[in-house]
Amino acid sequence: MENSLSERDKQVIWHPYTPQKYAATPISIAKGEGAYLIGTDGSRYLDCISSWWVTLHGHGHPYIAEKIYRQALQLEQVIFAGFTHEPAVKLAERLIPLLPGSFSKIFYSDNGSTSVEVAIKMAVQFWWNNSVFNRTKIFAFRDAYHGDTFGAMSVSGKSIFNAAFEAYMFEVIYLDVPRENNLEKNKELIDEFGAETACFIYEPLLQGAGGMNMYEAAQMDLLLNYIRSKEIICISDEVLTGFGRTGSMFAGEKIQNKADIICLSKGLTGGTMALGVTACTAEIHEAYLTDDRSKTFFHGHSFTANPIACSAALASLDLLTEISCQDQIKMIHRKHLEFGKKISGAGLHEGLVQNFRVLGTIVAFELNSTEKNYLNQSAAGLTSAALEHFIFIRPLGNTIYLMPPFCITSNELDTVYDTLIGLLQKNAR
Repeated sequence: MENSLSERDKQVIWHPYTPQKYAATPISIAKGEGAYLIGTDGSRYLDCISSWWVTLHGHGHPYIAEKIYRQALQLEQVIFAGFTHEPAVKLAERLIPLLPGSFSKIFYSDNGSTSVEVAIKMAVQFWWNNSVFNRTKIFAFRDAYHGDTFGAMSVSGKSIFNAAFEAYMFEVIYLDVPRENNLEKNKELIDEFGAETACFIYEPLLQGAGGMNMYEAAQMDLLLNYIRSKEIICISDEVLTGFGRTGSMFAGEKIQNKADIICLSKGLTGGTMALGVTACTAEIHEAYLTDDRSKTFFHGHSFTANPIACSAALASLDLLTEISCQDQIKMIHRKHLEFGKKISGAGLHEGLVQNFRVLGTIVAFELNSTEKNYLNQSAAGLTSAALEHFIFIRPLGNTIYLMPPFCITSNELDTVYDTLIGLLQKNAR
């Protein structure tokens, strides 16, 4: 008898973020359709986390698929040093006016982590190119997550994600996520190290992998005002928050102080292709306009500005800017707020469920626990129970969150909410 796909997988595949000794048998997926992942056995799972936060318009969207197909027939790949192509230029032309700030140039890479690597190197070399050699330190937020490559790990918070590599990472000075009572504490660190600091990298309004931590734009503006007074380059990591996730096109639209460099990926292509973008202001780019060839930005990727990926991104932008998509984003936000009322009405709020919060299309809360971290397994049972109801969630420790594709319907959201409330009530008994 031929082994199933899941059994074959376990013989040869090492999955990400998966403890190897206790790895569960993976679910075999044959097809994606709208908000659903369809198993090889025909089961239909409602994808409530957009397949790791990337899928905007649903799986197998025919419009994006058609654009990918047409581009693959015309030009599938070309070296991007010394060559260019229409999809890359057109995407940059469309992105720059949409970005929250005065951006001038687009640098392409492969994914969110590499877009952060580009941003850090771009900022650090800016000072080096300008013969300012004491600006070597970096500010970042505690509990941040910016990726799994070494530079991105270095500017992420110290955690189990990177503990084994701490000796290999460069120095970072950690600020607290801005709250009403911690500005002065942050100012003390900025005063102490600001003159030596090259850049500050932050996730605007939402720390994703850190536990869906949300914070207010007004508090962020106070912090950015002070950081900008020290002439520190500001890098906004919108890999997760970009393209409608927080309600607006970009989270940075809600913050008055704009970034000098911005990082994009995940929803950039609607979740269909790997692509990263790092955009910078004219001032940053000007440091590289020099006759000195040693001051070139020596960075690139084999698949930089892949034409198929750029075409997918253009197609995703077409869909994202349609009124119907914007209406869906508003609907999801409204339904999440109603979900909070349902949880409260079910007697779960501030009991089993704590810290209920909503930002755009994202809703999150914690299961009652004294420990909030990635290794907390108090939500593991909820994950498996939800799968029995064909609903796919993937908690961050004891943080439960939903981040559905924009194509999800009101009725489908009600099904998810009612199922979760029922499971939580069962768990509370």
